[in-house]
Amino acid sequence: MTDFYRLPLAERAERLRALATAALARWGVHGCDPEILKVRENAVFRVQAADGHDAVLRVHRHGYHSDAALRSELAWLEALHADGIPAPAVIPSAAGERFEIVQSAGVPEPRQVDMLTWMPGFPIGTIEEGLNPAIADVPAVFEAVGRLAARLHNQAEAWPQPTGFVRHAWDREGLVGPEPLWGRFWEAAVLSVEERRLIDRARAQLHEDLTAYGRPTRRYGLIHADLNLDNMLFDGGRVIPLDFDDCGFGWHLFDLSTVWTLFHGSDLAEAMRSSVVEGYRRERDLPDEEFAHMPLFELGRAFSYLGWVHTRWETESAQALAQEVAELVCTLADVYLRGK
Repeated sequence: MTDFYRLPLAERAERLRALATAALARWGVHGCDPEILKVRENAVFRVQAADGHDAVLRVHRHGYHSDAALRSELAWLEALHADGIPAPAVIPSAAGERFEIVQSAGVPEPRQVDMLTWMPGFPIGTIEEGLNPAIADVPAVFEAVGRLAARLHNQAEAWPQPTGFVRHAWDREGLVGPEPLWGRFWEAAVLSVEERRLIDRARAQLHEDLTAYGRPTRRYGLIHADLNLDNMLFDGGRVIPLDFDDCGFGWHLFDLSTVWTLFHGSDLAEAMRSSVVEGYRRERDLPDEEFAHMPLFELGRAFSYLGWVHTRWETESAQALAQEVAELVCTLADVYLRGK
């Protein structure tokens, strides 16, 4: 880890904004001062595209995705847009590239940078603060979320992926293998010795159960994998998905579990869950006997969140959520094992 990652978040954000400013020249944009929207894995900025319209510029986390994987993510976005699913469109650089590699003196590594169209609407909420107070009709909004998730799964199942398409997998190994995608969650510093023992038992059981569950096409495919409240906009009755940075191959139920797992045990979680499932079933089959497996994926999702706070400690979100996520994981792990 370089000194850059030990800097205060505000200083890192300013250095990344300088890189974003330099990157804009690759899109033929000059004199634009990028507005910081968020700095988590990626640094995300509101900018003005060459045509004068607002756009989003993403400076990607170093080393998270290969160039081939990022190219694949953007190819799926283009396909979704072409198929009429409301999602950001890719804005090619002046050279016609889906993304550019940009260096800046204040940032230690070259970064992948892409530009996407600005989408209308407002976030459904945030993982830190919960549901947006502007949401007046919770069931209607989350029914729309369910319909969106089903449309994404239907489109991905029918879409012929281009040659060279590659994304990571939210499969058994990606969730509970020796090197999970978001980190070795059982090593999180926030856990006590007793909590680690509980998690070790639950992890072993989940590994066994996911093996038995299998990966037939009706259950498993290309998914968004991060449909949390921050990553969905509500606009006049429709829901728009954002941030496909974590998209990959995984179980459809895992995709759905992302919507409500962080709110486990609250009245809001039950309202979200029932409405999402109702909306999903309007677009795609989801039998009761299939949905009964949801606890596997709620626990797997919670494990991944614990891995996230463990390996992204430099972010404000990880520091703010660590204790809450650890308690959630232990609760779900205990319930899961008691059900065996």
